[in-house]
Amino acid sequence: MISYKPLEKTLIDKDLNKSDLARIIGASSATIAKFSKNEYVSLKIIDVICDKLECEIEDVIEHIT
Repeated sequence: MISYKPLEKTLIDKDLNKSDLARIIGASSATIAKFSKNEYVSLKIIDVICDKLECEIEDVIEHIT
């Protein structure tokens, strides 16, 4: 299972919210909602988040067994 809990922490550390994230990465509200539900998003979205927030992939997602 994929968790976006690290993304929540990264957003807090950078003083951003999910609306800010949507604006920064150019994502729809439907895509942003997937993060709250731990649903899959494309690797392209993850890559854009890492680029725009200047962070590593482990700052966005984690795999939970």
